[in-house]
Amino acid sequence: MPPTNPRTSQFSRSLRFPFSRRRFLQASAAAISSVTLSNCARNLSNNNPQADSTPSAETSPTDAKTLYVYTWANYTDDELLQSFEEATGIKAIVDLFDSNETMLAKLEAGGGSQYSIVYPSDYAVVDMIDKGLLATLDPSRIQGVDNLLQKWANPTYDANNEHSIPTTWGTTGLIYDSEKLGAEIKGWDYLYDNVSSLTRRVTLINDVREVFGATLKYLGYPLNSTDAKQIQAAYNQIVKLKPTIASFLTNGWEDQLASGDLDISMAYSSDALSLIEENENLRYVIPQTGASIWTDTIAIPKAAPNADAAYQWINFILEPKNSASLVERLKFATPNEAAYELLPADLKNNTSLFPPQAILNKGEGVTPVSPEVTEIYDRYWTQLTSG
Repeated sequence: MPPTNPRTSQFSRSLRFPFSRRRFLQASAAAISSVTLSNCARNLSNNNPQADSTPSAETSPTDAKTLYVYTWANYTDDELLQSFEEATGIKAIVDLFDSNETMLAKLEAGGGSQYSIVYPSDYAVVDMIDKGLLATLDPSRIQGVDNLLQKWANPTYDANNEHSIPTTWGTTGLIYDSEKLGAEIKGWDYLYDNVSSLTRRVTLINDVREVFGATLKYLGYPLNSTDAKQIQAAYNQIVKLKPTIASFLTNGWEDQLASGDLDISMAYSSDALSLIEENENLRYVIPQTGASIWTDTIAIPKAAPNADAAYQWINFILEPKNSASLVERLKFATPNEAAYELLPADLKNNTSLFPPQAILNKGEGVTPVSPEVTEIYDRYWTQLTSG
């Protein structure tokens, strides 16, 4: 079974989350405004940016046979939607968001009455509970929660999963072409030791807390440091990499890396592992100095119009065979122990997908910080990305 006790930090209920686990390029954000079928984030640019699946008179959100889902790219695919409809008679229509902020803004603007299922990240759940945006789940209507691994049975971001159900988790690391580089990368040392040969050959995630968090860990500081001197030290360290940075991209680096236009990209494990399936020369590494460990959840908005269908979706995802099938197709780790046991040996033993405890012990989850500390991060981020 996978490790069950990665290190996490308590969330402060009084603090907002002024950051996102993922921020796509603005162009990508426009391109993924609304689609019903998607399996790969790098293909989203092919979608019609004008597409709109907002409920119509024919398919209103209150229709018992239609479920509107608001989620990240690459968390659904044709097979999932088709099998759900076959099992329940309910058609799921999926809209995609590019960041927790986008999702939150839409729900605050009334989107909570359009969607019956949303997929907030762990730290976003904290803010949504504070804002009264999430329904309190009825345990009697949910089947399979007892299959969750211990770490997710009573998570710090949502005690006893009262408002959300953990559905996926992963890490943030580096992906590179081992054949092209002719070297095995173990962490950030490689980048700092090879600045001259990596000029404009690297992309970092377009997320201040991910980039600074990884650098803080590299320097031996907490990933969620609130110490101004430590944050400044991280900025000074990242500046050393500026000659190597082609751009700050959360998505959009995939084709460039596969074609050889890039050498190394900072990436989320699920995105990296999906790409590796298509290119056997690519490798994903979790830095030895530690990385962020993230969890995404499923939740029901307080104003959800079709709660019955929402519970059916949750139960369908919690069904071990369905969850295991998603892991096999979409390459994200599952917190569902029963699903894990159904996986083939090659996935169970994939340490990029299910890292050993020694690696997880060095990781931390991104957590909210105070507005004052956020201003410090943002000031350095602006300096870093605008020059």
